[in-house]
Amino acid sequence: MSVRSLFIALAIAGVVATAFAAEPEPSHGVQPQNMDVSVRPGDDFNLYANGAWIKATVVPPDQSSWGAFAILNEKAAKRTADLIAGLALLKAKAGSDAQKIGDFYASFMEEAGIEAKGLAPLEGELARIAALNDSASLARHLGETLRADVDPLNNTNFFTENLFGLWIAPAFSDPAHNAVYLLQGGLGLPGREYYIADNPRMAAIRSAYVTHIASILNLAGIPDAGKKADGIMALETQIAAAHASRTDSEDVLKANNVWSRGDFRHKAPGLDWDAFFDGASLAKQKEFVVWQPSAFSGIARLVGDTPIELWKTYLTFHLLNHYSSVLPKAFAAEEFAFYGTTMQGAPQQQERWKRAVAATNNALGWAVGRIYVERYFPAAAKVAAQAMVKDVIAAFGRRIDALTWMTPGTRAKAKQKLATLYVGIGYPDKWFDYSALKVVRGDAIGNLRRSERFEYARNLAKLDKPVDDAEWCMTPQTVNAVNLPLQNALNFPAAILAPPFFDGLADTAFNYGAIGAVIGHEISHSFDDQGSQFDAAGRLSNWWTAADFAHFKEAATRLAEQYDAYRPFPDLAVNGRLTLSENIADVAGLSAAFDAWQASLHGKAAPVLNGLTGEQRFFLAYGQTRQNVSREAALRQRVLTDGHAPAMYRAQTVRNIDAWYDAFGVKPDDKLYLPPDKRVRVW
Repeated sequence: MSVRSLFIALAIAGVVATAFAAEPEPSHGVQPQNMDVSVRPGDDFNLYANGAWIKATVVPPDQSSWGAFAILNEKAAKRTADLIAGLALLKAKAGSDAQKIGDFYASFMEEAGIEAKGLAPLEGELARIAALNDSASLARHLGETLRADVDPLNNTNFFTENLFGLWIAPAFSDPAHNAVYLLQGGLGLPGREYYIADNPRMAAIRSAYVTHIASILNLAGIPDAGKKADGIMALETQIAAAHASRTDSEDVLKANNVWSRGDFRHKAPGLDWDAFFDGASLAKQKEFVVWQPSAFSGIARLVGDTPIELWKTYLTFHLLNHYSSVLPKAFAAEEFAFYGTTMQGAPQQQERWKRAVAATNNALGWAVGRIYVERYFPAAAKVAAQAMVKDVIAAFGRRIDALTWMTPGTRAKAKQKLATLYVGIGYPDKWFDYSALKVVRGDAIGNLRRSERFEYARNLAKLDKPVDDAEWCMTPQTVNAVNLPLQNALNFPAAILAPPFFDGLADTAFNYGAIGAVIGHEISHSFDDQGSQFDAAGRLSNWWTAADFAHFKEAATRLAEQYDAYRPFPDLAVNGRLTLSENIADVAGLSAAFDAWQASLHGKAAPVLNGLTGEQRFFLAYGQTRQNVSREAALRQRVLTDGHAPAMYRAQTVRNIDAWYDAFGVKPDDKLYLPPDKRVRVW
């Protein structure tokens, strides 16, 4: 069934009234009602741009934070939900994407059926865990349950709940061929700091986590749940102690460790690696990139030293925890009580339709995205976005040309990288094929399990194929954007190309300050502290002279120190090193976007609108895309684990841009003022 005929069928079925109802027209451009003009822009630009909105905003009860990204994400989710729910009511052709989308969603929504089945759909897997009786069977099981659920270069799931994580991507040293990357995992909490930090807040979270483990085991009728929960926590604490830190994990130079199959036996003894790789369908793979070698050595030693009964309890808990969203209501409620309320501070679980949409997107995101694009992403939006990308790339190139400290050889390599950058707008050129994925209505757990195995097999299949530099990693309905350094590529999904980031009816100052800064940000990632270590072919390669890189590192160090000074809580500061890549991209991207906007005026002055100059609208547009309010628990977790600085500090990026000082008359006595020689100009 084609997308167009699908819409016709949906209309005939009478299920798209809400999906196709006219959406309210937003106001266009800068939103003056969100500003707090009683605040001097030079004292706190975030409050100046967003202060009235912040005062009036209450985080929805099912959210841990709320802001520009979350609001647009909610809009995209509602649009997606309408499309998916319509498919769930449609009698689509068996095996078609429409059937799979509709049946996956409908199965997730069948609460009564899920309740009636209880744990029966997991009986086979629970029995397999119970039957583990030696090191070989344990290792094989760990391999069989390996999932492709990490992307370490884009801060996604650095700490997978599986003992190890897998990522298939172009090799660091040979980007023409895909490699198998293995990463540390095995934790139910967001990172090692949650296990080892010696402070009352972390101690309270650890205590709550033990209670959560016991509650899940109790719900499954497993005896001695409290004692077993203590054992699982002790084991995970040992796993965490073996982990590399988040800051070290983001250093790609520390990640390029190529191990042969034989290396695992003597570098990480304790785990039967032959059985592990056989279970993971990697028996023929000769080499692996081990991202955190010390973690693999430590975790493998734990596998050998820890009684198998404890591993069986650990695996049982994580199996139940992983599938809690499609288990009886008590499991889903307990999962939310810990991860949603305790960890993120959200008092209310999301409505089931939202969770069903998220699950369907995870399983069949590209099939859903194809329908989303047809309905919600006009061709004109793609053309306009492509034009802006071209302008910002050109501006970035001019900035490279103007760098007085960069030697000609390094400049030529930088320009080559910029010239060969692939930029995907809206959606991929080629859509993924889901024909091998089986979806059965009424089998929520089976659908989730099969979708994960399908995704794992799809990734493994890349090992036998040429690298596709134009392959996307974000679905069109995702409100985000990404830089892929191993492909020298960018993705800008359709869903982010909408207000408040992109508005075809707003003036150019607004659009360059909003989506232009996002475009500049992603381009700049090719030249941040990580991206600058990859050449035009995506190869991890030092293409800098020693003097050039020393200058770059000096500027990066000053920016890290600038963010180290931001302290959202008396006992917790931003980690300038952890957030450095994103901070560099913010500064360089905003600078390039401003230059691109200025060039688009062709020497003419921008008009004054609503009492705001073009320059003021540009920076306010940027500031208003950073509007955000967070619950304390969520903000603390973000500071500890996220490579992005909190939004309120990202809005203050403007203090490094000379034009911002002129636009708002910022003076030396203003709190954000930096003397010209202290403003960081990385690019």
